[in-house]
Amino acid sequence: MEFATLIFARRGAVASVTLNRPDRLNALNEALIADLRAVAATIAADTSVRAVLLTGSGRAFCSGADLMRGGILDADADADADADAAKLGAAVGASLREQFNPMVSAWYALPVPVVVAVHGIAAGAGASLALSGDIVLAARSAKFLQLFAPKLGLLPDLGGTFHLPRLIGSARAKGLAMLGGELTASDAAAWGMIWACVEDAALAGEAENLAQALAAGPTQAYARIKAVLNVGLPHSLDEQLAIEAEAQSALADTEDFSEGLLAFRTKRAPLFRGR
Repeated sequence: MEFATLIFARRGAVASVTLNRPDRLNALNEALIADLRAVAATIAADTSVRAVLLTGSGRAFCSGADLMRGGILDADADADADADAAKLGAAVGASLREQFNPMVSAWYALPVPVVVAVHGIAAGAGASLALSGDIVLAARSAKFLQLFAPKLGLLPDLGGTFHLPRLIGSARAKGLAMLGGELTASDAAAWGMIWACVEDAALAGEAENLAQALAAGPTQAYARIKAVLNVGLPHSLDEQLAIEAEAQSALADTEDFSEGLLAFRTKRAPLFRGR
């Protein structure tokens, strides 16, 4: 099976999915989101798949949503042309509800274990995508970035506000979301955000071995473990995704987001005004 923006392969009972937009650091555009949703449906329907390995090609796992020319907003709004803020907010909200959220829900709901191998950067929505997996391994040189607030005046989405407090606690989740910055792989492991930090040269082999070991394990038990753990906290992911989409849509109406988007595209620091 072939996809335009990802590589899908089978190694025994393991389905390997590699994000494949290396020239954009695997940033999530409409095509990649659609492919990720389609491949998740393919995996869910194939009872011979017993584990999944999710990786990225090139220098990074995923740099987040593609906000550059040709990215997710170009079809509906253009901050450089002083697009009406309400239209921009509506476009962001619709993109989350219609594209991003169904995709990440499909990955989170997969009944088989999902191993994620992170190298380079996992930024913004890319970090959230990684955390939607079950067991996350990261290369020692990898970094997790939460750039929504400090760079764009937004909040973590794709389940970021769902995963972060559950994994690292409320205090660290708030600090990371508000202050941004780089979280190294070793700190992410120490905080409990990921399963393990491994040496760069060992990442691919260890992730593959782990996926193969899970594929040979009690997958019925794994499916039930996932189902029970995923509903064991007050909000479901879909409830949290709906909350995120509403908040993100409102934030995307602000001048700060227009400024953040323009600064991102012109490669300068944003000047936020709190409005």
